[in-house]
Amino acid sequence: MITLEKLEKSVQYIKGVGPKKAKLLSKMGIETIEDIFYNFPRAYEDRREIKKISTLENGEKANVKVIICGTPRTYRPRKNMSIIKLPVKDETGIMYLTWFNQDYIINNISMGDIIVISGRVKRLGNQIEMQNPIYEKYNESGKKIGRVVPIYQLTEGLTNNELTKIVEQTIDTYLSYTVDAIPQNIIDRLGLFSFNQAIKNIHFPEDRFSYKKAKERLVFEELLFLQLGLFIIKGNSIVNNKGIIFSKNDETSKLLELLPYKLTSAQTRVFNEIARDMESPKQMNRLVQGDVGSGKTIIAVLSMLKAFNSGYQSVMMAPTEILATQHYESIKTLLDKFNICCELLTSNIAGKKKADILSRIETGEVNIIIGTHAVLQENVSFYKLGLAITDEQHRFGVRQRATLSLKGSNPDILVMTATPIPRTLALILYGDLEVSIIDELPAGRKKIKTYAITGEMKERAYSFVREQVNKGRQAYIVCPLVEESDSINAQSANELYENLKSSTFNDLRLGLLHGQMKSLEKDNIMAEFKNGQIDVLVSTTVIEVGVNVPNANIMLIENAERFGLAQLHQLRGRVGRGNHQSYCILVNESKSRISKERMHIMEKTNDGFLIAEKDLQTRGPGEFFGTRQHGLPDLKIANLFSDINTLKISQKIAFQILEKDPNLTSEDYRIIKERILKLFNKESQLISFN
Repeated sequence: MITLEKLEKSVQYIKGVGPKKAKLLSKMGIETIEDIFYNFPRAYEDRREIKKISTLENGEKANVKVIICGTPRTYRPRKNMSIIKLPVKDETGIMYLTWFNQDYIINNISMGDIIVISGRVKRLGNQIEMQNPIYEKYNESGKKIGRVVPIYQLTEGLTNNELTKIVEQTIDTYLSYTVDAIPQNIIDRLGLFSFNQAIKNIHFPEDRFSYKKAKERLVFEELLFLQLGLFIIKGNSIVNNKGIIFSKNDETSKLLELLPYKLTSAQTRVFNEIARDMESPKQMNRLVQGDVGSGKTIIAVLSMLKAFNSGYQSVMMAPTEILATQHYESIKTLLDKFNICCELLTSNIAGKKKADILSRIETGEVNIIIGTHAVLQENVSFYKLGLAITDEQHRFGVRQRATLSLKGSNPDILVMTATPIPRTLALILYGDLEVSIIDELPAGRKKIKTYAITGEMKERAYSFVREQVNKGRQAYIVCPLVEESDSINAQSANELYENLKSSTFNDLRLGLLHGQMKSLEKDNIMAEFKNGQIDVLVSTTVIEVGVNVPNANIMLIENAERFGLAQLHQLRGRVGRGNHQSYCILVNESKSRISKERMHIMEKTNDGFLIAEKDLQTRGPGEFFGTRQHGLPDLKIANLFSDINTLKISQKIAFQILEKDPNLTSEDYRIIKERILKLFNKESQLISFN
């Protein structure tokens, strides 16, 4: 919600904050007064019910009104530690309150004071205790106890009580300065809370109904702004443009005759859909979704051959150098017989070689360019770009996709992904694209047998790996994604590699692969693994996308509970690419019921779309992909699985708004326009209002 400059001021100007606390808030991404409104609670604690001492049960969190019936005693069992013990009672019994290292409490309470306490109950025989309870004097109560209390994400040095006070102060002082971004007619039509009502009740809900209405309003607002921004970005770059009319007479049938296999009926159907798009006068914008191993690459090759036969260049962008190189090698081999010039362009190619490639791309001598993000650089100029393909599209996003399309004059766009994207997420990310699904695996592909085991069974799993290696096979062992940090991944991979090399697999040929390695080093390791010079490859998730080693038939994933289901499915897809039966072993170190259920899903299905839907139920879109969707703003309150109905409503309203006012010029949409520009600040160059 953005209105007056007052809301854009630093949080340090909020009463009770100051520079020191402002620094702590900054660590949480809270910089301005307005940011406080949008820092929503992660949970709530209902402290409204007041219980009697005699009814308290061991382990429960409870609120009790008591009277102090004795003097506090202080114990100092060791240096730098103090324990305060205080007897309290009500008409049903007596209990003790214990605080650790909180000596100031003695000066705040006296015998006979009536206080309200909240904390976890501990029963030891007949004695009842509460450790480190929250308390307030009865005549001052209502701030911490006696209401629904918001629980916020915190950073070290900031307590929930302090942050709650800051939020209250901000709402009391600044909420009146806001102006509702949503026009009143939409609020009335949908029966929504006003912005002010929503903010008050999302932080301090009066009851369940008020909380639900507040959340409904804020979810709708978030999804509406998101949809409008994406529609505008797409509308100004790659949607509804006139395209190239490619020739119907091409050599794709000749390539099909040269292949050692026949396309599946799903592959044939999808390529026919692409061919129709390419031959039409409208620019193609098509998403091809195909599960791991479904054969998307040959579809891309056929499309590029079609573009070549009409005199146009093609570019294919992959997220990693390993995958780009792999595509380059396989595509070059397939198209050598057609006198087509293919080149690889990555950030590691430099100097004279790079200058030569760039020059030949610009003159049209190079027909097909396979590359990484390097193809997006300003110095890459195409002679006549007709087809732009992105592989593993979720690794790029809206901005990169639009930038790539601007390299030519309305080139056809083909987006490919092996990550099955749930319907709800596809609605947001690819609402402008036609969707093709390769829902059939090539003949002869054996189902990957998947087993979830506990940590105690790991040695048996290692024995199985050795057994398969002795039969001539190879294995991946993947380290857990401790957090989204290559350096931490590298440490865990190094540690596991050294342990296995020195003990369990000391007689086997081990390799190590992680994100901290230089590209050349990674490429060399993968080449050795592919050529059979490495038996077991210990790796982080850098092998998640696109690596193709048919002889590798075991994927063992350590601490599988730390990965998303969609990511586990991607990793599993690295095996099962040859003629041998393949296996995926998930080592689950967690005892939780949810973790066991997630592993069971992996054991019982190989259906990537079903797995993706299950994954999105509990994870946001950023986590779902294992890496945050570039160009897609964070969702602070909406959940793309549970809020599907609100998503559909927001899309409908977004279409209606843009139909009526494409440039959001009317006063009704002024604040929405400001909001979109702020939300998509990194993509603002792609949002143009005429």
